[in-house]
Amino acid sequence: MSAPAPDIIGDALLRAFAERGMTASLLRPDTLRLTLPDGTATTQDITEWRRYAGRNSRADLPGIAAQYAEQTATMFARSATHSDTRNLLDGERFRLRLYPDEALTPEMRSALVTRPLAPGLLETVVVDYPDSLMPLNRGELNGVTEEAAFGAALEASLDREEHYSRTDDIQGVPIMHVGGTHRYVGSHVHVLSRYVDPAAARYGALVAFPIPEYVVVHVIGPVHLFAAFETMQELVERHFQAGEKAITPRLYWWRPGPYEQLPERQALHSGQVPALVPVGLKVDHQEKSIQPTTAETDQLIELWLRDNPM
Repeated sequence: MSAPAPDIIGDALLRAFAERGMTASLLRPDTLRLTLPDGTATTQDITEWRRYAGRNSRADLPGIAAQYAEQTATMFARSATHSDTRNLLDGERFRLRLYPDEALTPEMRSALVTRPLAPGLLETVVVDYPDSLMPLNRGELNGVTEEAAFGAALEASLDREEHYSRTDDIQGVPIMHVGGTHRYVGSHVHVLSRYVDPAAARYGALVAFPIPEYVVVHVIGPVHLFAAFETMQELVERHFQAGEKAITPRLYWWRPGPYEQLPERQALHSGQVPALVPVGLKVDHQEKSIQPTTAETDQLIELWLRDNPM
């Protein structure tokens, strides 16, 4: 009888929890059992995380497992300062951080104050400490509404964290970086009208979130749309590959809508999010062909070509 195949992914995850002083075991390949500091036990479905981990190389597994274990440990951590949510809100210590869908399991999404921003993207309220950040649990809202928590996190991320905006000409394509030295820059997608005049952005903009420190924007205009796609995709992929705790190399199409028509503070506290849909373009220069990756990409191309015939 042959020995069972080693569970490389499961072993990496258990090691990551052990390195953080947490007792973990696998009841089944898709079910993780954790013993919390107070002695209680909880289980998590890790099916989606396993699929995500399995799409990466073996060399990357320790880092991927460590990230998952760190996020899980943080989620269950408790401290006296963290328990008084109203004081945290009043003290403007909430922040907003973006995560890719696969970074948070369904159990974590249901436990944390998190919401979808766009397909493949989640935004999560975290508590900012001098030496760390801690995601906020829904059970710790203590009467504070989720809309209030998100609103406070957005305002603090936008107004209490230093940031800059710079537009560069890259291969003839104007590309703006909104950046900072912190992990909350993604919040600036909620105030793109600070950087892009909605009245002048007839076709909207291509927007990307490759790493926590950058939002990358190209306002769609007279520059050829296919060139803009190629340049943005190449630039964003480089940021994604080189960055720490990268988010996504995906491009999104932003179009000003009802969200941008609200007064800014009202929009931030409305519980709504800007309109973002995934777009992408595969270009084969040898075959001289292009292939849109989403229906919305087709829609954008048709809209742009109608006014800019080739």
